[in-house]
Amino acid sequence: MVSTKNIIVVGDRVLIKPEDDLEKTNSGLYLPPGVKQKEKVQGGYIIKVGPGYPVAPESEDETWKEKGSQKYISLQAKEGDFALYLRKEAVELELDGQQLIIVPQNAILLLHRDEDLLNF
Repeated sequence: MVSTKNIIVVGDRVLIKPEDDLEKTNSGLYLPPGVKQKEKVQGGYIIKVGPGYPVAPESEDETWKEKGSQKYISLQAKEGDFALYLRKEAVELELDGQQLIIVPQNAILLLHRDEDLLNF
């Protein structure tokens, strides 16, 4: 498994370890044959998530607030979730010999959270 200790995912993006065979996932989801044949959708396990969507400051007059204290709206995706995502939105990368995918949260179609699965 890739060590994600020093990886920082920015914004609304998630880092995913894609699954090779998607007829049935480890979490029990079955994908219809049409999805696999068209290869428009892919699935995998989320191993790291970004902080979320940045929120604009309420007012420029709030000089008393600490500079650089950006607030975020957190993502629905969590580490360990199984995600179905749109392939066309994915950016592929290789890290330590393993294929990984980075996608924005809005490219994720479905999340399956199973508390019994291994956490990454």
